Amino acid sequence: MRRREFLFLLGGAAAVWPLRAHAQQPKRIPRLCFLTFDPGTLHSRSPRFDPFFDGLRDLGYVDGRTIAIDYLSADRQGERFPALATQCVGLNADIIAVSTTPAAQAAKNATRTIPIVMIAVGDPVGAGLVDSLAQPGGNITGLSLMVPEAAAKRLALLKEAVPGIARVLVLSYLADPIGPLQVKALRDAAASLGLTLQIRDVRTGDDLPAAFEAAAKERAEGVLTGAESLFVVYGGRVAELAGRYRLPAIYPFTAQVVEAGGLMAYDTSIADLYRRAATYVDRILKGAKPSDLPIQQPTSFQFVVNLKTAKTLGFTFPPGLLAIADQVVE
Repeated sequence: MRRREFLFLLGGAAAVWPLRAHAQQPKRIPRLCFLTFDPGTLHSRSPRFDPFFDGLRDLGYVDGRTIAIDYLSADRQGERFPALATQCVGLNADIIAVSTTPAAQAAKNATRTIPIVMIAVGDPVGAGLVDSLAQPGGNITGLSLMVPEAAAKRLALLKEAVPGIARVLVLSYLADPIGPLQVKALRDAAASLGLTLQIRDVRTGDDLPAAFEAAAKERAEGVLTGAESLFVVYGGRVAELAGRYRLPAIYPFTAQVVEAGGLMAYDTSIADLYRRAATYVDRILKGAKPSDLPIQQPTSFQFVVNLKTAKTLGFTFPPGLLAIADQVVE
């Protein structure tokens, strides 16, 4: 072989080798960072998040194969969210999903470019996360729970359940921006219902016994809990203390009645919202802009009562209230 021909072939091979090497590089999969208040990991997570992750799976997103999921838990410590949000940015996340308002705020402060999906937060407009529901603007969109309005409705239902009630213990996690928004809505509703509210700021589960003890001394006659994530985590503890002090209580999550033995609850279908949030992740990963996706709200609410718990408390539901219950646990 002539020297010129050999050099030509060698040069051609050198040009082909990088192309083949490049072609063999594995395709990069998108990275989702999930921020939550609840303890656990992706594989030991709270069951309440199953509809979201099941929804992703149904859309073709499988961790480690078609998507990389970083599940970052604040482990009941809301002050950890800023560091976790910064960690998401450092991981080069393509999208961030958040399950609580403090997580959404931390993510918004950490990045103005990475899309953020709220899988169901209390009041994104009231909390200053977005400009409006129809046109969120910026890099945040997702689902809203209409929490302040629902809190006022719960107070009215508690009054209907206990017509002679005058003093209500309100458990709130005021470090969460949705806490003060609920308290304001409750104060407005209490004025028209003739109720006095005993507001107790709860920061950890250890604060709950003292809150109930103080309420008993102030002759509270009923209990209402906020819809902050802290009361999801400690819902069973609240139900236990309400039973010990024999106080009728209303909760923001049906599971606290059906599973934890609470007396009654008024909420929307959280599972439905979480499933819908998965479609937002899908649309954004396929090119949609968060600012172009209106924030969706609940389309229906449900009222659930627990007759077994009522019997334990020596409590009787008014017939008219039982008649409007969507679900009765016996």
